[in-house]
Amino acid sequence: MKFLLDVSALLSLGVLDHEFHDRTAKFLPKNGITELATCAITELGFVRVLAQAPQYRFTVAQARDLLARLKKADVVKFTFIVDHHDVTHLPSWVKTAKQLTDGHLLELAKANGAALVTLDRGIPGAVLIPD
Repeated sequence: MKFLLDVSALLSLGVLDHEFHDRTAKFLPKNGITELATCAITELGFVRVLAQAPQYRFTVAQARDLLARLKKADVVKFTFIVDHHDVTHLPSWVKTAKQLTDGHLLELAKANGAALVTLDRGIPGAVLIPD
């Protein structure tokens, strides 16, 4: 099965000094995960957070390079999910602005034979990376 990483999970996997890096890095092999996916939202979010967060001090170019290196690493296979979903695909549990991206990513993952992987406990149906 394919697993779509949300932005927080992708960040925690790609940034060695991220507070949840070890948690995410241990979760993948422990659960036999060999194929991960990204999409435009998760990749753009990865670059945006690294370029914006003062604790990382990345430029956009450095963040893009890090993501490219992560996706080329031999540890796990990465695929890219093309996003053809509009707002009509949002699940009914999405009621607030904070839930929009989560709901979108969950439905995008399902439509592409994947599961959404996250550090966020508030996404019904997603695979939670445990503490």
